[in-house]
Amino acid sequence: MKKIEAIIRPEKLTDTLKGLKNIGITGFTVSQAVGRGKQKETQGVYRGKNYKVTLRPKIKLEIVLSDYMVKQTIETIVASAQTGEDGDGKIYVYPILEAYNIKTGEADLSIDDLANPEG
Repeated sequence: MKKIEAIIRPEKLTDTLKGLKNIGITGFTVSQAVGRGKQKETQGVYRGKNYKVTLRPKIKLEIVLSDYMVKQTIETIVASAQTGEDGDGKIYVYPILEAYNIKTGEADLSIDDLANPEG
């Protein structure tokens, strides 16, 4: 199993979720985040006073899935969230060694585990 963590623009969340639904991804976690990569600082105005905007609002999308779905999921996120400008975000992929269902206390099995029970 793998965990995909995608940092995307907030305005691209709806398109990204639609794309994920189209490929059968229905389980995920969405959180608000702030951060900055290559985007430059900008000036903001609040109540007539100028201030520097160094951190931008972002969305963090977390998905745990079977290994065979990783490539298609990444391609879908890129196609849905990409604008071609600085600040589009990043995608990280992590290995997941184990997962447990809190309700039952049992280990969750991925499709990969079901296809290859000996691991």
